[in-house]
Amino acid sequence: METALKSVPLPPASDIHGDVTRALAEDLGSGDITALLIPPSLPAQATVISREQAVICGTAWFDAVFHAIDPQVRITWRVQDGDAVAPDTTLCALDGPARALLSGERTALNFLQTLSGTASRAQRYVAAVAGTGAKILDTRKTLPGLRQAQKYAVRCSGGHNHRMGLYDAVLIKENHILAAGSIAQAVAAARRVAAGKSIEVEVENLEELQEALAAAADSVLLDNFTPEQLAEAVAINRGRAKLEASGGITLDNIRDIAETGVDFISVGSITKDLNAVDLSMRFSTQR
Repeated sequence: METALKSVPLPPASDIHGDVTRALAEDLGSGDITALLIPPSLPAQATVISREQAVICGTAWFDAVFHAIDPQVRITWRVQDGDAVAPDTTLCALDGPARALLSGERTALNFLQTLSGTASRAQRYVAAVAGTGAKILDTRKTLPGLRQAQKYAVRCSGGHNHRMGLYDAVLIKENHILAAGSIAQAVAAARRVAAGKSIEVEVENLEELQEALAAAADSVLLDNFTPEQLAEAVAINRGRAKLEASGGITLDNIRDIAETGVDFISVGSITKDLNAVDLSMRFSTQR
């Protein structure tokens, strides 16, 4: 097992609580009627196993699910967020009322398997560019309602976050440019209405890159550039703006893209096309 990255801040506790509250309301509704078959005082133990190699993420959400159902549930983790684990690794042990463990099982595992899936996928992209200096970015292509959580998972993998939403940075795209009149006019307007915010311009060719640099954009998103075009863009830029490659990025081509010298590579599939990690919870009871 590889140890976790250090100092990756969690989203605000209120966000985690909100995620869990919505998920439990969706699953429990008016109450778990199947759990009523079990005596309320019956104690139980459980362990969670990863069936596959993965980067683990989501322990805080997992904990919050069970603590919301019954504060008596005790969870002992053998891993932490960001740890890479092998198949058949025991992740944690649980002890508490059987009803609570059974009622929280699916919701807790949903968070853990989804966020671990995000972290695992992101880590593969991070590993693919190791040593190049390029940083992997996520995008806004996240699961509705889980953006903070998924972006946290990306950070746990060694990846980095692009803007959180439409409010914390400016990204000027083709339609914004058409509406504003030109790249220069769009950047000027952005400096007026979003003073102090980072301004990025998406471009589709080297001519537009020159326009964005002349307008003093903070960063430029090079959309669907070939590696050869990216290398030329890096030479033209000469460090004036941060350069981000995007569009058509796969594990097969990302190393070639990173070696062109771009600063960032954004990959929407990290959060959009994830596969949940295969986890299972094993129960035992004491009668």
